[in-house]
Amino acid sequence: MRRNILITGASSGLGAEMARQFGALGHNLVLTARREDRLKTLQEELTAKHPAISVILHRLDVTDHEQVFEVFRAAEAELDGGLDRIIVNAGIGKGAPLGSGRFDANRETAMTNFVAALAQAEAAMELFRAKNAGHLVIISSVAALRGLPKTVTTYAATKAAVATLAEGLQLELLGKPITVSAIYPGYIRSELNEKVTSAPFMVDTVKGVRAIVKAIEAEKAKAYVPPWPWVPMARFLKYAPLPLLKRMI
Repeated sequence: MRRNILITGASSGLGAEMARQFGALGHNLVLTARREDRLKTLQEELTAKHPAISVILHRLDVTDHEQVFEVFRAAEAELDGGLDRIIVNAGIGKGAPLGSGRFDANRETAMTNFVAALAQAEAAMELFRAKNAGHLVIISSVAALRGLPKTVTTYAATKAAVATLAEGLQLELLGKPITVSAIYPGYIRSELNEKVTSAPFMVDTVKGVRAIVKAIEAEKAKAYVPPWPWVPMARFLKYAPLPLLKRMI
């Protein structure tokens, strides 16, 4: 059992719900995010429901790369046995059509969703290589499967980038004690998409995260979640001709 888990972006959305579900399974948790007040509220909730687990908090802005390394190293020392699993979850959904004058929004998305994820992966792998053990989980998205238009062009590109990062590590570490998972959530209700009024196959946070947690616990190399409809949809999205794809989205 991967007893000790660090989750980034744990103050809301998928990260907070992952903390709740992993806590219910008996995992010790290190929860990180920028919003300390929300982390504190979540910590109080989890320790009240599951007094046997440890819940440690660290304020972390994942775009502060030096802080990422400092927090990961501190968390490794705080829990008996160190960190068994690190979930790279923090991300944002800002974006604008390229050339529309909002390079600032697209740059912020790229820096948070890819460059900061790279920093987290680096910090995690530093710890795991030192002890030749661990499970790195990278949260991608079904948006990674194809280039997408307008406001999600940069977002989709960042999620494809982190998925490729995970696969590169999988290839390197094949057959070794360190495992890497790439998780591709479909449309799961969270703060990231709370303004989206309609999306196909949207599921609520608890149900969606239950599928994420199941895939992570199984240490799947790649998982589209929830499996229905995203396993068959992933195959379709990957190979659909652009004119057909454009009519659908």
